[in-house]
Amino acid sequence: MPITKPFTANRRFTSTIGAGTGTGATFSIVATAFTDDTGAAATAFPASFTYYNLYINAMLQTGDISTVTTTAITIPGGDVLEQAMPLVVEFVVT
Repeated sequence: MPITKPFTANRRFTSTIGAGTGTGATFSIVATAFTDDTGAAATAFPASFTYYNLYINAMLQTGDISTVTTTAITIPGGDVLEQAMPLVVEFVVT
């Protein structure tokens, strides 16, 4: 029986900390504040994904740093970071 490799792809979204709202545990950035790989404004994050990676200032963050929904990413305490700091959220979809 042949081995069939699963289909995988990724979706990346970029923004900055300054696009977020809230303070402390409620700090979040809505999906519409991000742009996708084509440079177009995002409308939502993927509804179904295998996992996601969050990069803050090009540094990969551990899984306990954030939570994500289709409409926003929450980064508790992110409001104390430099406003111009870049973010990349990468979703691996199958």
